[in-house]
Amino acid sequence: MDYNSYTKSIRQVFQSIINTEMNIEQKHIDHIKKEFANMQTKEDLVHLLSEANVLLYGKKSKGIQLKALTYFANPETCKVRYKTFTVKKKSGGERTINAPVKGLKSILRSLNFVLQCAYQPHEAATGFVLNKSIVDNAKKHVGHHYVLNIDLKDFFHSFDRNRVKMGIWYNFFNLNKEKEPLAFLLASLCTHPFEIDGEIKTVLPQGSPASPTITNILCKKLDHRLNGLANRFGATYTRYADDITFSSQHNIYKKVEKPVLNERGAYDDFYSELERLIKGEKLIINLKKTRLQKAGYRQEVTGLKVNEKVNVHRRYIKQIRMWLYLWEKWGYELAEQKFQKDYSKDKGHVKKNGSKLHYVIDGKLEFLKMVKGANNSTYIKLKSRFEKLVRPCKEIIESKEIDLESILEVFSKSGLREAMELFKKN
Repeated sequence: MDYNSYTKSIRQVFQSIINTEMNIEQKHIDHIKKEFANMQTKEDLVHLLSEANVLLYGKKSKGIQLKALTYFANPETCKVRYKTFTVKKKSGGERTINAPVKGLKSILRSLNFVLQCAYQPHEAATGFVLNKSIVDNAKKHVGHHYVLNIDLKDFFHSFDRNRVKMGIWYNFFNLNKEKEPLAFLLASLCTHPFEIDGEIKTVLPQGSPASPTITNILCKKLDHRLNGLANRFGATYTRYADDITFSSQHNIYKKVEKPVLNERGAYDDFYSELERLIKGEKLIINLKKTRLQKAGYRQEVTGLKVNEKVNVHRRYIKQIRMWLYLWEKWGYELAEQKFQKDYSKDKGHVKKNGSKLHYVIDGKLEFLKMVKGANNSTYIKLKSRFEKLVRPCKEIIESKEIDLESILEVFSKSGLREAMELFKKN
């Protein structure tokens, strides 16, 4: 697998695969939830993870063995659990990614699906939740005069092994003492010791398929409190992994120089109380990525425009039209050569070994359909042009295999927006 294809955010492509391509039915979800609540031993866990693997991958599934589970759960025994590397951010700088090795990755994907079936996060949590996407997240903030976007600093590394263990033990096993070893085993599988600020800390990796779902479990109290804060000030609140959004018709976001605590121990102004609640959950606001967007200017939520309706940027559609035009004018092979040269300049911070024109356009169209709807005239016209071009080029295109492994890999970080970016580039 090409690990340079890892990027920040996958905005829910894995959930769409689960619910459409793989035909996961509600009865399967209910069964997984029941079995997870009733399991008593490591053997029960192995059996459940193997069942989940079959549901996810069908005939391509591989059974999970107890010895593999035990081996990967112990970082002292399994010395190489993650491959750590950096990718360049489009905005500058680098992002560190911790990618699980093949055997551990398979276990974590199955575990992630089990946790998603077994747990219902707060309604304000829209990232890495079954049947939700960035469109659901953005819709909540359409047409509001003020939109506040907040990013949480070092989000995944804020959750250590003990916090993960206690979250699993409390939420799934009701602090049953007999099931504490199972909670510890699961926490050990999902966390890893990394050097952070000169110390070794065992925390959730940024790059694990299970990390975003686990943070949804651990952030339910935060979601409840921030939703209450929003209601108190007449605002709307959602969270997509580490992206927090508030929107309102009035500007409630002004900072007060000398905030005052009321009789309930809460601040009377919105922003001071917001900082207090987030700090109370041992999380930190990334001030560099905090922005207030006003009506009359472009307002974005998780990469989508929300001024009047949920929409993609004009540049997104322009790009599709441009590549379709070049394909129509020059033919597939010449258009792809031009595409690879130009696209690598734009997206070289994500993937260095080239991209495939057909899959980029196909992925962009799928994303456009999700945002605008299958009956949208712009989508229909572009899709029609694409299908006319694909038919005579079928043999050329089919000779270029899509890297599904890399696409599923991106599931490890928050949501469809950049998951689709990886899909587009394969």
